[in-house]
Amino acid sequence: VAHDFNNCLLAIFGYSDFLLDRYRDDVFLGRNLVGIKEAGQKAASLTKQLLAFARRQPMESRVMSLNPIITGLEKMLHRLLGEDVLLVTDLQEDAAKVRIDPGQMEQAIMNLVVNARQAMPTGGRLIIRTAHVSVTPEGGVPHGNVPPGSYVLLSVTDTGSGMDAETKARVFEPFFSTKGEGTGLGLSTVYGIVQQSSGFIFVDSAPGQGACFSIYLPVTADQESRETLPMTVTEDTGTETILLVEDEDEVRKVLHQILVGKGFRVFQAGSGEEALAISRLHRGTIHLLLTDVTMPRMKGTELAQRLLGERPQTRVIFMSGYNEERLSGGESTWTCLQKPFSQQTLTQTVRAILDAPGESGRHSAAIAG
Repeated sequence: VAHDFNNCLLAIFGYSDFLLDRYRDDVFLGRNLVGIKEAGQKAASLTKQLLAFARRQPMESRVMSLNPIITGLEKMLHRLLGEDVLLVTDLQEDAAKVRIDPGQMEQAIMNLVVNARQAMPTGGRLIIRTAHVSVTPEGGVPHGNVPPGSYVLLSVTDTGSGMDAETKARVFEPFFSTKGEGTGLGLSTVYGIVQQSSGFIFVDSAPGQGACFSIYLPVTADQESRETLPMTVTEDTGTETILLVEDEDEVRKVLHQILVGKGFRVFQAGSGEEALAISRLHRGTIHLLLTDVTMPRMKGTELAQRLLGERPQTRVIFMSGYNEERLSGGESTWTCLQKPFSQQTLTQTVRAILDAPGESGRHSAAIAG
């Protein structure tokens, strides 16, 4: 279901982006297209929340400090909280590193902030802190049973209405809303993300005394195992030849339209077998293979390996509508775009992979912006 739904959303995003580019000067049409895209983004966000709570959303983990995630969100959080809520960040310098999925952790922080904002309808103060703490068998922590060890403590504290004991006991249950509105998935999603990160979350609250959510994440000494090519891409056009392989007709059509609109020469195929046939008939260079991972008869990873056996200089980008997809049998540094993605993400990733140094196409790129 997630695969099919994400393919539908990708088509919606693709056509919306394409029309926004073409009719950027039409205020009325632009406003409505933005509305369509925002509705699609909400649907994608809800899908991710459901998968995160069900622990079906895989960890795209990295070893990093929490501080850059928080500082990167500050502008957005200020807008979210409004002028009547003071945002204070107290981040420990040289904070220890943890193994997390930065995207999921951003979502967890955002959900906690949204919850806090709803608890402060007339304004207040929100404090986000990070600290390095050690839990010993003797000392423990005031919140519950956290195994001894070294942790990064992330706390989000508000001066809102607080919660009674019954609400506090149920606050992480799915579809339980403390405000009588929304999906009731916000805090249960946070709980699922923290669990996936091998962490622990607790809440301290009382009526009229605000709330403090404390997240303990185990410190790791591991080094990042996957190197990326950090780059900010400003140009997303080109004239290179791309072999686009996607078994869903509507998705293939919109991706073809986007790439051709950026100047690329694009061959289309609906299966791995058709893609190999096109490759063997084409005498010129195929600079990039852009392929879905899950297709009937031949998976995208098998197609890539067979194509690279014949065209070792071809670059490769995968696309996947399955959140649990793994690039088994392939290079660990192959790039995989998670559906649904935007036109900008697609074209900038294509440009980054094509421009990456080295002879082989087995590259990964971290796209900024």
